[in-house]
Amino acid sequence: MNLIGIRRQEIKLINFLTEWLKGDHTERQIVLMISLMVGVCTGLTAFVLKWLIEEVKTLLTSELAVENMNLLYLVFPAVGILLSLLFVNYIVRGDISHGVTKILYAMSRGRSRIKSHNRWSSVIASAITIGMGGSVGAEAPIVLTGAAWGSDFGKRFHLPPKTLMLLVGCGAAGAVSGVFKAPIAGLVFVLEVLMLDLSFSSLLPLLVTSITSVCVSYAFYGTEPLFDFSLNKAFSIDIIPGCIVLGIACGLVSLYFTRAMNWFEGIFARIQKKRYKFLLGAVVLGVLIYFFPVMYGEGYDVINQLINEAPEKEIMHNTIFYGNESNLLIYLGLVLLLKVFATTATNGGGGCGGVFAPSLFLGCIAGFIFANLWDMGFGLTMGDSCYVSPKNCGLYGMAGLMSGVMHAPLTGIFLIAELTGGYDLFVPLMIVSAVSYLTINLFEPHSIYAMRLARKGQLLTHDKDNAILTVLNLESLIERDYQPITVDMPFNKFVSTIAKSHRNIFPVVASSGKLLGVVSLDSVRLYIFRPELYRQYTAGQFMKDPPAVLLVNDSPKVAIEKFKETKAWNLPVVDEEHHYLGFVSRSGLFTSYRETLIKFSQE
Repeated sequence: MNLIGIRRQEIKLINFLTEWLKGDHTERQIVLMISLMVGVCTGLTAFVLKWLIEEVKTLLTSELAVENMNLLYLVFPAVGILLSLLFVNYIVRGDISHGVTKILYAMSRGRSRIKSHNRWSSVIASAITIGMGGSVGAEAPIVLTGAAWGSDFGKRFHLPPKTLMLLVGCGAAGAVSGVFKAPIAGLVFVLEVLMLDLSFSSLLPLLVTSITSVCVSYAFYGTEPLFDFSLNKAFSIDIIPGCIVLGIACGLVSLYFTRAMNWFEGIFARIQKKRYKFLLGAVVLGVLIYFFPVMYGEGYDVINQLINEAPEKEIMHNTIFYGNESNLLIYLGLVLLLKVFATTATNGGGGCGGVFAPSLFLGCIAGFIFANLWDMGFGLTMGDSCYVSPKNCGLYGMAGLMSGVMHAPLTGIFLIAELTGGYDLFVPLMIVSAVSYLTINLFEPHSIYAMRLARKGQLLTHDKDNAILTVLNLESLIERDYQPITVDMPFNKFVSTIAKSHRNIFPVVASSGKLLGVVSLDSVRLYIFRPELYRQYTAGQFMKDPPAVLLVNDSPKVAIEKFKETKAWNLPVVDEEHHYLGFVSRSGLFTSYRETLIKFSQE
């Protein structure tokens, strides 16, 4: 069956389910049934994506000799980025990068409406990118895919924005649960990273989606944890100082990763032409993977090797370090410093992926390096009780980097415990995650996902005031029934305009449409009843500058600040070129605020 036939069958099935659900069911029942379907869809999509990545990677690299460096590592990533770029530009015709950031934006500004093509476009683009060597993770694309499923089902039933937001969260939770076989981490991820408020009415749909998605994954992959891990050194109180220092180190590595990524992304942003972005991304990524093949793809193979104490030479396949196992820490240290550039080059050049897997990859390496250095230093001077296990510290580091980069300590704790079955390590995981989170918070108040939106004032948060002001749209509050006048309008004509208007402010607008000033009714009140003066004045002679001017792209929070500063009741709104659009009133703004507050407070 071709793709068109599959698409038709999908539409028929979805339409059938839609009509059945629209039967005699309450909205709560509909949401629960939709959350079940979203769980099935995200679980299947996660399986398809992981399978595609492994098939492409195996096809390209399984026959490569491991002893020598291979020039194909220069070629595969570039071809992957190019194919992904062509797919996005000519088939999708849209932007599918920064998946989690897009979800945050959709929840805060777009009323949780995500384009339907994200149900499949992110899967194809990321499978091509990662399978051919892109140094990114599949989790952000699959989270965007899951959110698109939730949004699409919600739109079909014309559900209100708050319910639509919940279904988007269900899709994201199902994606994380399915791809990692970690239902608790999926639930916590939505609460911490997507900042969805938890209530009794939202908990059950999130649980249904997470459990359903992970059961689908169990059906395909079995119930074993994603990483094969066996505990050989239990937690003891003697290693708490080491865990605290590791947490600080993870926080600093997270800060480096975040700042370096933002800096390198800025370089790509300044390049206007896509072909030059592609060339820069392809060259940087190809060179890095040529010298450091462990950066190829998601890097989960390397994590498995480190936490299972695989021979060092396996980690250094196809490198100049092969056969020199004593240089393992130097090799991993270079990877720790350079991985961020490979990840940014992949996305900046046109590939599709996220920072979920790179965070886990770097966390494991950071923990492994730390354990070896700690044991060589403090362990030798303070006795065997202070030794820390490198494989255990690999897990601690994974939780620490996730906590720092994503500002999600609980997600890091539960994800690592579920990924490895290492529930006996809960205490050190909690220590490292908490310390890492506190460390990076001294420098960066927002996660790598949220900082782009936070700079623009578009970030939805748990703070009800900020959340409501973020959801409100200033353009929707513009009142356009004010009568514009011109500078040279005769006063008698202006009086006629006043008689027809129910407003007491009149914007003065140039022939080009630009706002010149305003005339208030108070300023001309004494002249209205003296017709003998009409011929002596024009409207422009009474014009004054407005107390402040709002830009159409200003946030409601900015508008409130300007109202407070000027004590005005009405402020004009203009576009970027200062063209007059209308007025926003203080009463209209606070009425919308109150209505939105009521919606947020409803269960």
